Amino acid sequence: MYQPPHFKSKDSAIAADLIRAHPLASLISPDDEGLPFVSHLPLHLKQDGPHFTLLGHCAKANPHWRYLRQRPKAVVTFLGPQAYLSPSIYADLARVPSWNYLAVHCTVRAMLIESADAKDALLKQLIGDHEPAYAQQWRGMEPGLAQQLLAGIVGFELEVLELQCKLKLNQHRPESHAALRTMYAAGNADERELAKWMDRLGLGLTKGG
Repeated sequence: MYQPPHFKSKDSAIAADLIRAHPLASLISPDDEGLPFVSHLPLHLKQDGPHFTLLGHCAKANPHWRYLRQRPKAVVTFLGPQAYLSPSIYADLARVPSWNYLAVHCTVRAMLIESADAKDALLKQLIGDHEPAYAQQWRGMEPGLAQQLLAGIVGFELEVLELQCKLKLNQHRPESHAALRTMYAAGNADERELAKWMDRLGLGLTKGG
């Protein structure tokens, strides 16, 4: 991904927070014709210090797992909050509209998870992420049905080989920060989240604002 230095983050804690808050990923692999094949899937992040591993699954009918088996190297992207940036935040008129967003890109190596027990353990981690109360219902499911459902998916573990984190929040235009934060704080859900990220990064109040 294009990474101007002022938008580049090397903080793995920020990347982890974005992945956990926005777990619906785009998994991108070359298909048999060499074209990008994309699946949109929720992924679970396992973190061991600076080392990240992503866990997920797809339907067995989805050919993506076959592409991962044949060509294990892939790309995963996560898109965090994003919003329009109006030129009205500037004092002068020589400005153009833009867009702010937070994103994480991972280069990964895939390993398939195909045993029923391993897929069950994977699903329990995803359930823990999104609806812990459902775990009891899953555990109480009739065994034959549970096995049938597990047979319908293929799990995978994605070892993160390279991590890129981009925080595009107009860092290079400090004169805009106060007005931009005020605008975002009064906006929609994504804009309010970006305002909180501006606060986290110390961009809300500047001498230029």
